[in-house]
Amino acid sequence: MQRWRLNFSTSRASQRKNNRLLPHSALRLVLASFFFMPLFSCAGTRPSHLGVKDSRLAPCPASPNCVSSDDADPAHLISSLQLALPPGVAWPAVRATVAGLPRTKIITQTDDYLHAECSSAVFGFVDDLELHLRPAQNLIAVRSAARLGRSDLGVNRRRVENLRSLLRQRGVVR
Repeated sequence: MQRWRLNFSTSRASQRKNNRLLPHSALRLVLASFFFMPLFSCAGTRPSHLGVKDSRLAPCPASPNCVSSDDADPAHLISSLQLALPPGVAWPAVRATVAGLPRTKIITQTDDYLHAECSSAVFGFVDDLELHLRPAQNLIAVRSAARLGRSDLGVNRRRVENLRSLLRQRGVVR
């Protein structure tokens, strides 16, 4: 037994050498990941057709990676956010809630429009979330669409329903 340990044990000198190499290997791995990460980013370019035109949000494309309360196609249709508070009180609460969503960055905000970019956790896919306050109708129209690919596996619909749930909990929407 003693003989086996001597033949297969690691000497203290080689252990010290391995311990010195570990930080260098870890550093190389970190540097390589920062170098290669932009190559795998899936942000796409910001669409130019976003915003409110003729009092409506942009229509969804034919692909199933978009939902909108302004869309006529039942596959893309999602309910608008029905306000439970006066629009002047609800809108700042909605903007704050969107700003608090994970991996979400507000790009544009006005008195009645908000555009945010939402990134996926793993590959960095970017989706565009748009909200349009319509005080006369006491609602907020909503649109969420993937920039790349054909399918989003229901991510945009879940994002809007998650937002609706958060706003319900805060008493902002019904």
